[in-house]
Amino acid sequence: MSSAFSAAIDTSYVSPPASDTANQVANPVTYPRTLYPEIECYQSGHLDVGDGHKLYYDVSGNPSGIPAIFLHGGPGGGISPRVRRFFNPEKYMIVIFDQRGSGKSIPNACDDLEGSLVAQTTQKLVSDIDALRNHLEVDKWGVVLGGSWGSTLALAYAQEYPAHVDALLLRGVFLFGPDEVDYLFGNGGTSGQNPEAWDSYCRYIQDTSDDWEREKLNLLGAYWDRLTSKDKAKREAAAAAFVGYELSISKTYVDPKVVEEHLGTPSILIPFAVMEVHYMINAGFLLRGQLLDNASKLSHMHVAICHGRGDYVCQPRAAWRLTQALKKAGCEDVECEFVAGAGHSDTEPGLVDAMVRASDKFAGVFGKK
Repeated sequence: MSSAFSAAIDTSYVSPPASDTANQVANPVTYPRTLYPEIECYQSGHLDVGDGHKLYYDVSGNPSGIPAIFLHGGPGGGISPRVRRFFNPEKYMIVIFDQRGSGKSIPNACDDLEGSLVAQTTQKLVSDIDALRNHLEVDKWGVVLGGSWGSTLALAYAQEYPAHVDALLLRGVFLFGPDEVDYLFGNGGTSGQNPEAWDSYCRYIQDTSDDWEREKLNLLGAYWDRLTSKDKAKREAAAAAFVGYELSISKTYVDPKVVEEHLGTPSILIPFAVMEVHYMINAGFLLRGQLLDNASKLSHMHVAICHGRGDYVCQPRAAWRLTQALKKAGCEDVECEFVAGAGHSDTEPGLVDAMVRASDKFAGVFGKK
């Protein structure tokens, strides 16, 4: 697989995908619901949120519809026009944006690493979401959709501004518990189902280390040292190893073309790696247990959780922990759907089906046309 990548990026530490002799990458299982048709935005721009950051955003769908915002994962993953399609464009006013340091937002970590990390915290991102709400003159979000890191951010935002959210639609829940971070990046928890990917993730650090005995105890710190190196080739190699690891365990059937696109596009690759490690080594800038402890702030909301049964990035038990916490806090409308045959990515057909059904349900609940 590595021969197909740009020669400028070292992909020798990216493990190959598992076999797919049925070619389900090209011929996925058909589900009742799929994405809505492609649409164009009717408004776009860059919002200056201070600290040297200007956030790219766009708005599509029905200008008089239910305000909905999509929060991308990573951190640093960025948006694509595809994510508009989780919502019925006749029912929703759809807002998408690139978080600080990623995508079309300025600066992108690929172009200005130092600038992209200025005031780069969860609290700042939460404030950015509300600044965008004010800028667009939205009274409150009907639906906040977040997947993976986006689910973390959605919960943090809803707990900070509970009066500004009616419903949460969460995919691949990540609560930033120490066990979740260690499982994914520290202690080899993923190696049970993805041994080759975990070995490659570790081997990159071992092969580039002057002190493996020390660095193997703090793999995230070791990646951070390389991602912030003054050597461009070293930064890109570290980013390729890190992102390649996560992409290789994110889907039930891994599409090499998707991996190639991410690893061969520095404006996608660098923010994805840098921002994710930045947040992981700083515990998400959250207090331990914060998102579960503050579940009572969400008790008035409608909550739909969609989680792949075979999610090796964000473990299903995080979704279950959140569901139980919300119920105990008095949330009367919380549904958790574990999707068989689905991994982590929001491109998994089963997750698409579950997420679109949930957004349709909320459109019916809020009833705007």
